[in-house]
Amino acid sequence: MSIIWKTESAYTYPLLIKHLLYAPLVYNPHQEIVYRGTVRLTYAGFRERVGRLASALLRLGVREGTTVGVLDWDSHRYLECFFAIPMIGAVLHTVNVRLSSEQLVYTIDHAEDEVLIVHEDFLPMLEQIRGRIDTVKKFILIREASSGGQRVGSSPDKPGSQLSGGSSTPYAAQTPSTPLPASFPFAGEYEDLLSHSEPLREFPDFDENTRATIFYTTGTTGLPKGVYFSHRQIVLHTLSGLIALGSVAEKGRFHTADVYMPLTPMFHVHAWGIPYMATVLGVKQVYPGKYVPSILLSLLRSEGVTFSHCVPTILHMLLKDPGAKDLDLSRWKVIIGGAALPKGLAREALKRGIDIFSGYGLSETCPVLSIARIFQAGPGETSMGSPIPEGGEAEAAGAFLKDEEAAPGSVSGDAALESSIEIRTRTGNPIPLVYTRVVNEQEKDVPPDDRSTGEILARAPWLTQGYWKDHTNSEKLWEGGWLHTGDIGCVDVSGSLRITDRKKDIIKVGGEWISSLALEDILSSHPAVAEAAVIGQPDTTWGEIPLALVVLKRGPTGLTHGESSENTPPALLGAAEKGPVGHGGPAESKPAGPGDREAGPTERELIAYVKTYVDSGILPREAILLKVRFVPSLDKTSVGKVNKVALRGKYGG
Repeated sequence: MSIIWKTESAYTYPLLIKHLLYAPLVYNPHQEIVYRGTVRLTYAGFRERVGRLASALLRLGVREGTTVGVLDWDSHRYLECFFAIPMIGAVLHTVNVRLSSEQLVYTIDHAEDEVLIVHEDFLPMLEQIRGRIDTVKKFILIREASSGGQRVGSSPDKPGSQLSGGSSTPYAAQTPSTPLPASFPFAGEYEDLLSHSEPLREFPDFDENTRATIFYTTGTTGLPKGVYFSHRQIVLHTLSGLIALGSVAEKGRFHTADVYMPLTPMFHVHAWGIPYMATVLGVKQVYPGKYVPSILLSLLRSEGVTFSHCVPTILHMLLKDPGAKDLDLSRWKVIIGGAALPKGLAREALKRGIDIFSGYGLSETCPVLSIARIFQAGPGETSMGSPIPEGGEAEAAGAFLKDEEAAPGSVSGDAALESSIEIRTRTGNPIPLVYTRVVNEQEKDVPPDDRSTGEILARAPWLTQGYWKDHTNSEKLWEGGWLHTGDIGCVDVSGSLRITDRKKDIIKVGGEWISSLALEDILSSHPAVAEAAVIGQPDTTWGEIPLALVVLKRGPTGLTHGESSENTPPALLGAAEKGPVGHGGPAESKPAGPGDREAGPTERELIAYVKTYVDSGILPREAILLKVRFVPSLDKTSVGKVNKVALRGKYGG
């Protein structure tokens, strides 16, 4: 082996987060970053604010290795923290604002946060744990500016210009003059600190393996586990993600003309790492603050958003909101992750013109491992940018036509649509630098027949190297030198993965394994079903049998508008605005519950519906032992996933 010879004066170029900012500042410095449609800054202004935040933190004593926690809504400020904190060698802790008070105390102390940047909306939450967070020495308060339409971090007379460090131009941010709360040792207010700090022009070089971020898994059992990532890992994840999303010809492509808005909280796995990708591309970015349906839909329309990502619950909520009825969604590309993409939701989205597809990963994997790749528009699909006729469904030949409506000689619209849905809802192909295996209980690779199942194992340069201060669980995670995902799936000859269940959720009926995800997918395709979750229920004869917990649609339009209040966790809507948004009448006020039998099918009818899939060989015959229970809502975790642990506790028996 011959290691390359290095000239003494050569620059080794460590893979640091600061390098992700260079390209957009050169080729698109005047591109916009928007917050709630009221705050706008250029990339040049953003870079200046990153430098000001870095200087402010250094003045407060933050040094290499210091952990800084952030509690904020999705905002330009959070994006500034994504860069400024790790760029000075400190560690960014993206605090999950929807953890219980006990878990919040645990994660802040376990991560050893010394500084907390806190939005004023979360002060009541901190009051509950005051005196119990021992590591935090200083707090920074975020207050929203009282005036709208302000261009932040730019000269008022030259909105697109960047302020220089010694400029006499007044800083554009509006800082409220209200005194800081006395309950915590606040070092200052965020905008005020920035306005009184000179922007740091040069950020230091250091080892690319320096820890950049830490956050905690939202597991439903035991204490949250800390996962952490280095600068090198985040840079490589960013570049590989850009290659994967940019290498397809049309469908699912992320490019420089896109307008990006995340619909995954920024505290959750760096919002899947896509804000870093968007910044490298230099695209227009839109940050919505609290997830309120009316605001999200308004920003989609007014800012021309074309690329987002979210859990299924968020998209389901938006599509059912009355405000989405007449909204043209034909240019919107959406990655679905965090939970399986139900075929019923994919079908509904495609009929609205949305370019929807699955992504897969874990908190432990930074997170992206694979993406469902659609290499070209198939028969029956609308090309990007094609108009969607009134009513939301394409009616032109070759675009979502029903069999009886298809033009002579054309491919059946229904058949083409279903074929597309099969591809889009798969777990997908590993992105560059990811190596996956599917192994059986003997750790042997299963054949690539898309039927034989096993656990998915992974290797990639950005996987967490362990759980923070948890050696035992770290060794379990990396047993045998492969990261164990805990997901059960299969693989086809093209290398495309298809998850069939979580290892802990699969149901064993007699000696036969039944996939809860397969049952959920089939149930969700029923036109009267809004959501479904399947858990195992103990049975004296079979060991356990599947129990389906079903939320029905209701009302004359079939909308489940009330889900935005009952089925969506506060983290997705915002603590202060988590009620339903819109003007739906009483019939739309809530999902159908046990007393609304006239609103949907009976248990027997749903079981008969599932039986048709047993008869066709799609499900094993043991699936006919299914029981159905109608519920008003499904318990969710803080990031919008169905909480099956809670459901088993309620209904598992």
